[in-house]
Amino acid sequence: MSAEAHRFAVFGHPIAHSLSPEIHKAFAAQLGLQLSYETIDATPGEFDDAVRRFFAEGGLGANVTLPHKTAALTLAKTASDAATRAGAANTLTPLVGGGFEAHNTDGSGFVRDITERHGFDLRGHDALLLGAGGAARAVAWALMDAGVQSLTIVNRSPEKADAIADAIGEPARCHTRYWDGLEGECFDLIVNATSIGVTGGDFDLPMSIVQDHSTAYDLCYGAAAAGFKGWAIAAGVRPDWFRDGLGMLVEQAADAFDKWHGQRPDTDPVYRMLRQRF
Repeated sequence: MSAEAHRFAVFGHPIAHSLSPEIHKAFAAQLGLQLSYETIDATPGEFDDAVRRFFAEGGLGANVTLPHKTAALTLAKTASDAATRAGAANTLTPLVGGGFEAHNTDGSGFVRDITERHGFDLRGHDALLLGAGGAARAVAWALMDAGVQSLTIVNRSPEKADAIADAIGEPARCHTRYWDGLEGECFDLIVNATSIGVTGGDFDLPMSIVQDHSTAYDLCYGAAAAGFKGWAIAAGVRPDWFRDGLGMLVEQAADAFDKWHGQRPDTDPVYRMLRQRF
């Protein structure tokens, strides 16, 4: 089979920093597969044409990251339940006869990382989710499916948090609070899905929401997770109970890889390789 027939890519803007090529090439080497995986930088105005051109030229699968996840869902002819519920897609596969199918592996990647790699049983816990973007939507549904006792969603723009809770439609388990309205609450798990670590800002949350056994998880990793980690540890989260999103990145990539190749790689060696750097 030609190299062109093995083409995969990740679309974003910017995208040069992406670890996806390295991750997918490591998965392929593990399973003895030959593929090319490239980064494609496309502005929002260029995205649709760039994706269509990539698949027309033989692309077999694409990952999608910021700022294109919502556009990727709109572009697709069909979508998985996970993508539809999240209102965003991070994985595209071509359909026979033309068009694309959209998937979202953020939620499944998050749950697999926190439960299987880090041993946190989500069932019966009270979780706080910070943020209400596409990744937050995916994680919110995943937390509910995984059996949390309650999910509280807060966002600087409360309307977006309300929209997620309304879509989930379980007011006894899933509800929202104002960002500055968390006094008197406490949580077993606090998940940061905001862009504060990237765009800047403060986690001006009451430290009393942390319990002595609380776990904190940032969907970002590396320098982008430093601000939330600092806040969480200052609030009382044990350093070894803070998790960043590097494992989630690897797991969501493995879920996409499985959709394209019909084989799920062993994620632990790839995670350990990247962990040495972040």
